[in-house]
Parts: sequence; structure tokens; C-alpha cells
Amino acid sequence: MNQFILRQGVSKELQFFPHILEFASQKFQTVQLHSLEIIKTECLKIYYVTEGKFEWMIDHQFYTLYPGDVALLRPGQYFGSEKGFFDLGTLWWLCIGPDNSQPSEAMQENWSGILAAEDHVAGKLLSFNHNPVLPGFKVVGEIFQQLQRELFIQEIGYRTRTSHLVDELLISIIRQLATQDTKRRDFPQSFLQLEQMLRDNLSHQWTVEEMAVTMRLGISAFTEKVKNYTGFPPLNYLINIRISEAIKLLKRTDLTLTDIALDTGFYSSQHFSTTFKKITGYTPSRFKKNNIGKS
Repeated sequence: MNQFILRQGVSKELQFFPHILEFASQKFQTVQLHSLEIIKTECLKIYYVTEGKFEWMIDHQFYTLYPGDVALLRPGQYFGSEKGFFDLGTLWWLCIGPDNSQPSEAMQENWSGILAAEDHVAGKLLSFNHNPVLPGFKVVGEIFQQLQRELFIQEIGYRTRTSHLVDELLISIIRQLATQDTKRRDFPQSFLQLEQMLRDNLSHQWTVEEMAVTMRLGISAFTEKVKNYTGFPPLNYLINIRISEAIKLLKRTDLTLTDIALDTGFYSSQHFSTTFKKITGYTPSRFKKNNIGKS
């Protein structure tokens, strides 16, 4: 996957699209400290998860997003991660607005040709939407891929096509908001119970077969379901859980690295340090030092 970040006023690809403030596709393979502190959003921002599991705070509410999920952030909403950084995985995002001189909290209606033309209904749906997560909305990922192609290849008619794609994106989201079932995401309760079981017993040396048995599935079926839900094979997903729990324990001053390693299921402090650095980009001791005193 090609990674990129286009920014208005910097990237020549956006020079004819002043309403597109930022468009990006990024794969987070290591932890980047302080990359996602909780701040106020200054544009209409749309995130699409391609791979991984992301735990975010939106207006002081906790949300978990999986591959295919969309987060829709309005100007003025507070957004970020309690951990202060992006989880491991792959994301698209698009930031749109009229221009940087407009008040950040206002829901402007000239982001796109559709908003004013639809008698303000579309703008109201965006303004008063209280559920910022659209689960399993893969249409957004498809539109993002088309946007990337138009902006980078710039074939004949790409300006018109790009504008139409932004309109199509907003129309798709608005229609989804209008018909969205507000029930809790359809996620197997048995899988949630498995994840909690893993977190409660991380010192156990789990095998894929053991995890599959707890969900009454064969290894192949279980592996496929875990990859669909999380974007990772079972053992990689388990390692991510171990590292996630280790990050929490590193904030405690009463535990040694060996204690943390054994508590989270690693064979030794060396095994823990090697895996931790591979995934986060930091050694446990450096990570602990950089986060000392932070909540």
C-alpha cells in the first residue's frame, strides 16, 4: 500500500480543491509517542480503518474500530487516544472544510455542492449525528482509493471526477446516517469473551488451537474470523494484546521488566524487550522513561 499525506497549501495535488484540507493513507507499524493526543477537531474529518484495531476517545466517549469501520468527526469535537498515540494498523483519512479562515465549530454548507442544494437536511444530519462510528462501511474505503488515483494520476477530467467523488462520499455517509441502526455493533459475544479471557490469563502460553476451542471452531475457521475482525492472524493479535497490557504495566513503578514480561506471557525479559521494540519501535526501558509521570 502506498503511504502519503497531502496537505492544503503544501501538496500541489490539492491546489484546485481548497475544500480538501488533508488526505492521507498511513500504515502504523511502530508506536509513535504523542502522535494522537486528545485535541479539538477543526474540520469535518473522516477516518477509515483498513487494518488493525483502534481504540479512540471521541467527545469523552470510548470507541473501538475494526477494519471496514468509519469514524466521522465534526468540527469542535474532541478526538484522540487515551494512550496518546495511534494503535498499530492502517488508516485512511480525509479532512474537508470551506477554508481555514472559517470558525472551526461552525458546520459550513459550502464544503460540497450537495449540502446547500439539499435544503440544509444534509448539513443537519452531520451536525446532529451523535454516533460518530459507522461499522462495516466499506464503501468509504473504495471511494478513498478512487480519490487517490484521481489526485495522483490526474487524467483528463480529474478535477471534475475528484469533486464528484467527494460529493459521493458525503452522500454515502449522509444516507448511512439517515438509515443507520443505532444498535450496538454486531460483534460475536463469544469473541469479546475470548479477548477478555486472554487479557485475564496472559501469562498462559496460548496456542491457536486452544483459542479456537474456546470459540468452538476449527483452527482454519477461527483464524479466518480473527483476521476478518481484527486484521491480524490469531498469534499476532495475541502479541498485540500482550504489548497493550505491557504498556499499561510499564507506567507502574513497582514492577520490574522481568515481572512485566512474565505477567504478559513472554518467556523472559529479553524476549519481551525484543518483541516490544519490534512492535513499538522503543525498548521497554526507554518507553517507560519517556512516559514517566504521564497518565
